[in-house]
Amino acid sequence: MEKNLTTLGPLVLPLSEQIPVVITIVLRKIIKTLVKFFPDMSEKIYVKQYVPDFRRAVDHFCIHAGGRAVIDGIEKNMKLEAFHTEPSRMTLLNYGNTSSSSIWYELEYIQEHQKTNPLRKGHRIMQVAFGSGFKCTSSVWVKL
Repeated sequence: MEKNLTTLGPLVLPLSEQIPVVITIVLRKIIKTLVKFFPDMSEKIYVKQYVPDFRRAVDHFCIHAGGRAVIDGIEKNMKLEAFHTEPSRMTLLNYGNTSSSSIWYELEYIQEHQKTNPLRKGHRIMQVAFGSGFKCTSSVWVKL
C-alpha cells in the first residue's frame, strides 16, 4: 500500500503536503551520507518519515471491506475520521467481505445513503482495494 500511495500522492496531493515529504526524503539522504563519515552519529540523528494527509486532497474513501481489522488499520494509519470509513463498515455489515469488488458497493453507499459527508460536485473519491498476496490498487475519482 505504501508504494501504491507513494505513486498516487504526487498526482492528487496539494503542494502543502508534497513539500514536507520531499524535505523528509532529502534530510534522510543527507543523514545517511553523514553517518558513513561519522558512524557515531547514527544513534543520535533520526528523521521520522512524513506521512501525508490524504484527507486534504480526498473527500471520500472507499476502503476494501476485507474485515474490521483491515478498515481499522487503514483508518488509524491514514488518520481518517469515522465518517470516512462509514461506507466501508456499512458494506462489510450489509454484504460481508466481497473481495475487492466491495469498493463499488461503498461508492453506491456514498452516493445514495451517506448523510454525514454527502457526495457533491467536485468531490474526490479514493478507492483502495487489495488483492491476493501483497497486491494493492487505488484510484481517485472526481464527481462531475
